[in-house]
Amino acid sequence: MEKKLKELQDKLQASRLGGGREKIEQQHQKGKLTARERISLLLDEGSFEEIDMFLVQGCYNLVADQEEFLGDGVVTGCGTINGRLVYVASQDFTVMGGSLGEMHARRIVYAQELAVKNGVPFIQINDSGGARIQEGVASLEGYGEIFKLNTLASGVIPQISIILGPCAGGAVYSPGITDFVFMVDTVSHMFITGPDVTKTVTGEEVTSEQLGGAAAHSTRSGVAHFFFRTEKECLSRVRELLEYLPSNNVEDSPEKEATDSPFREDESLLAVVPEDPQKIFDIKDIIHAVVDNGEFMEVHALFAGNLVVGFARLNGKAVGIVANQPSVLAGCLDIDASDKGARFIRFCDAFNIPLVTIVDVPGFLPGVSQEHSGIIRHGAKMLYAYAEASVPKISLIVRKAYGGAYVCMCSKKLGTDLVLAWPQAEIAVMGPEGAVNIAYRREISESKNPEKAREERVRQYRERSANPYVAARYGFVDSVIDPRKTRYHLIQALKMLHRKREDRPRKKHGNIPL
Repeated sequence: MEKKLKELQDKLQASRLGGGREKIEQQHQKGKLTARERISLLLDEGSFEEIDMFLVQGCYNLVADQEEFLGDGVVTGCGTINGRLVYVASQDFTVMGGSLGEMHARRIVYAQELAVKNGVPFIQINDSGGARIQEGVASLEGYGEIFKLNTLASGVIPQISIILGPCAGGAVYSPGITDFVFMVDTVSHMFITGPDVTKTVTGEEVTSEQLGGAAAHSTRSGVAHFFFRTEKECLSRVRELLEYLPSNNVEDSPEKEATDSPFREDESLLAVVPEDPQKIFDIKDIIHAVVDNGEFMEVHALFAGNLVVGFARLNGKAVGIVANQPSVLAGCLDIDASDKGARFIRFCDAFNIPLVTIVDVPGFLPGVSQEHSGIIRHGAKMLYAYAEASVPKISLIVRKAYGGAYVCMCSKKLGTDLVLAWPQAEIAVMGPEGAVNIAYRREISESKNPEKAREERVRQYRERSANPYVAARYGFVDSVIDPRKTRYHLIQALKMLHRKREDRPRKKHGNIPL
């Protein structure tokens, strides 16, 4: 038995060393952590249990002098984050560049299957040179199986991708399907075709960082939801995100003991919205003022800044927040903002997270580029997502709510459960100036003092039409509230909707306007 135990320890040690000490040192020299070091930082100390340590690459016996690697370049297993079970797969770049082969894929797939069976989040850490050329079609089929399981698990368990190295070719589509993508500056790279192929085919010269670095995907493509400077910060924030999420789609998010009074009022909310409707302000000042302890975890912070989305708590309960940002494009909705909002709304609905929508929207962004690029199709995604969502939905109108964009930000008839409004809210087909210019054009042009006549009509329009009491008269606004008491009213609204259930027509699935 002693000999057998020694053999076991030797194999365990070989599996844990991956590509060997020299390759581990090379990984560190690049400023990168190893697959196991990443898991240690991600999970609670001492909680990781590894599975399939003794699998070896599928084609090792096809080449006489090829070295056999136990574990086949990926580390898989389960552990806990803040005491809650998760499954994880971390690619090991020290073994054949983390390339994906048949057995490598099998390890990942088995971890995915166990995550679904146990109803817990699945986290994948990508650091791979792509498909393993030596294994040919077996490698490609491995990707296919991973993608299929990503899709089947979507909306069932939270899926998080952490890109901590290269992720190229077909490999990018697994993160593309998952719920959240984390990237690190200068470390993470994602692209379908790399710089060399791009130059050959299109003649464009571009670096890996410019083509698919963390900054590019966080600010321009929207592929990355979170951007960080270091791996340690990134892994720490993954832990933080999971505090807001349930383990699966039949549970609620974990509640925290509330340390912030539900009755707290904030005097700053009286002045946060400028009296001049043309002036900008930061919508996050309102968010921080009303949520528990001012804590807000923003998602897609660097992409489509005209819409703010993210997670917070109200009296200890997790909520998803969607808000127009007047300081960017005046808070107009455009193609990117619509995609960003729709995806976030659908995630919250899939995982039973109530939605709070804060509205200050003058309309959809006008322009030939927006129209020809499909703002109708993209804007419809957000309308569809809100109308489809059955979680509790609360809308707060703090200033402008004009036209189709007002409806798109979850108006009463689109399906929101409760609509609150501040006294200065303007709810109308369009802004007073535009409405007056259309409705009273002749009267103003024939007036002895056109400017004075226009100002008077604008004033009358605001008093008679563009105010929350007109909408409240017809039941489209449920309550006009004192801004200082916004936190209290939102918490009360959540309590009112706590047991909400909503039946929908049976169907296989809808056809969202992709």
